[in-house]
Amino acid sequence: MTTLNADERFAQLGLTLPPAPKPLGVYKPCLVDGKYLYVSGHGTVQEDGSLIIGRIGETVSMEDGKLAARQVGLAILATIKANIGSFNKIKRVIKVLGMVNCTPDFEKHPFIINGCSELFAQVWGEENGIGVRSAVGMGSLPDNIPVEIEALFELHES
Repeated sequence: MTTLNADERFAQLGLTLPPAPKPLGVYKPCLVDGKYLYVSGHGTVQEDGSLIIGRIGETVSMEDGKLAARQVGLAILATIKANIGSFNKIKRVIKVLGMVNCTPDFEKHPFIINGCSELFAQVWGEENGIGVRSAVGMGSLPDNIPVEIEALFELHES
């Protein structure tokens, strides 16, 4: 029995990567430091380059919020692909920080960020695709996006 690598697992999902987002401020989308890949906060960039907009608990449902978080995961994958060339270069997910633009009474932040975490688990497998995580609510996010996520990955030794 052959085990699929990360690039093959992603291809099997049948998902399309959006264009790798360009920085909208003074920062790098990602940075390699030794064996670590730091990925800046990413938003809800769609295939056509537009953003998913709205606030969870107000104009965006929980289910749509979870899909928005998956879309952020796809934007992160697009940045990885554009900058290091292959998902196979990632050994494992270390940390995910998910920020949810939501109403003050919203309490299901982890459910929303699962959209991204489940995608990473599908790409790198449960052992390497699930790291430590925080999921927090925010009063607002840039451009009124519903979700922003940053992540830290460990790279394979080259």
